[in-house]
Amino acid sequence: MTKSKKNSGTNQGKGLGKGGGKGKNKGGGYGVGGYCVCAKCGTKIPHQQGVKCTTLKCPDCGHSMIREELLNEKHPK
Repeated sequence: MTKSKKNSGTNQGKGLGKGGGKGKNKGGGYGVGGYCVCAKCGTKIPHQQGVKCTTLKCPDCGHSMIREELLNEKHPK
């Protein structure tokens, strides 16, 4: 009697479905450059490596900041 692998031949992989489960930007970051932008008043500040824009507050109005690339995806020019 031979031993068979549990999921052998059943097309069951990582369990991530058709989308791959990685979300926006394929799960990667946007790099070290760029800006954090206030979605409310438009103030831009340089992005700091290792600091998520969403953890920052706008220096002008106090609203949460968002990465410029994400804002451009939601509101293309």
